[in-house]
Amino acid sequence: MNLASIPSPSTGVIELGPIPLRGYAFCIIIGVFVAVWIGNRRWVARGGKAGTVADIAVWAVPFGLVGGRLYHVITDYQLYFSEGQNWVDAFKIWEGGLGIWGAIALGAVGAWIGCRRRGVPLPAWADALAPGIAVAQAIGRWGNWFNQELYGRPTDLPWALEISEGPNRVAGTYHPTFLYESLWCIGVALLVIWADRRFKLGHGRAFALYVAAYCAGRGWIEYMRVDEAHHVLGLRLNVWTAIIVFALAVAYIVISARLRPGREEIVEQDKDAVAAGKADEEDATDTADGDPLAKDTPETGADDSDPLKKKDSAPEAADKS
Repeated sequence: MNLASIPSPSTGVIELGPIPLRGYAFCIIIGVFVAVWIGNRRWVARGGKAGTVADIAVWAVPFGLVGGRLYHVITDYQLYFSEGQNWVDAFKIWEGGLGIWGAIALGAVGAWIGCRRRGVPLPAWADALAPGIAVAQAIGRWGNWFNQELYGRPTDLPWALEISEGPNRVAGTYHPTFLYESLWCIGVALLVIWADRRFKLGHGRAFALYVAAYCAGRGWIEYMRVDEAHHVLGLRLNVWTAIIVFALAVAYIVISARLRPGREEIVEQDKDAVAAGKADEEDATDTADGDPLAKDTPETGADDSDPLKKKDSAPEAADKS
């Protein structure tokens, strides 16, 4: 018998009059806003303009949501396309089911488009946003608490999570893996902020550190979960994904540090200032090309073509002789 445990919400929906407020969606939305706020502060501190992070996030977030959902549906297709299941449920994102791997991968495509439109380097933008993404994941994981999903093995620890009877779940107390991952993501965010200040990470290395640190935690947390998943060589698919992505992130940090050491000096140029500078250069060029005096007048010395100057110089020459 547990003397203490974490209760689960009786429902994942809060009714605000005719509007249903779903806990899962609420956590995702709050996480996005917090990530953009943190990213904006870091971007401005690095010399960028306020609002750039939000402008690029307008592209990255929708792509990320689509990518996260696609990864979940593809890797857990049996939940939607097997016998007795309704394929329409694959579109019910509010019921849970976002794969971070797909969200980051396709979100990066959206971010690349946004960065191209703003004329800023994607690696620098990713570095600024990295801790915010980790915090957003920490907040988003509480959406699993509302939906009573993605918990771990049974346990009687004081912080065990209470799960009620429901579809595809048995009542009992389990490891709160959502809480473990939430706390781990907070730690990842703090690690990236510290390392970025200490080592002046640039060219995407702060983002790569976030990816590597997150994967290190996701591996052992995923191993504790008991929800249905595909296995490869005895390990859950997401454990293998975490191992592979971790190795790629570490390799990127090492190779990037050798090829492009240091940090970007300029992450975003002022378009108005650049345009004004170009206009000044064009005006100067036009003036030099169109003004005959600018071409013919020597920089120093007298003008030999002036007869008055020639007459004045003659007596002076006679006196010297």
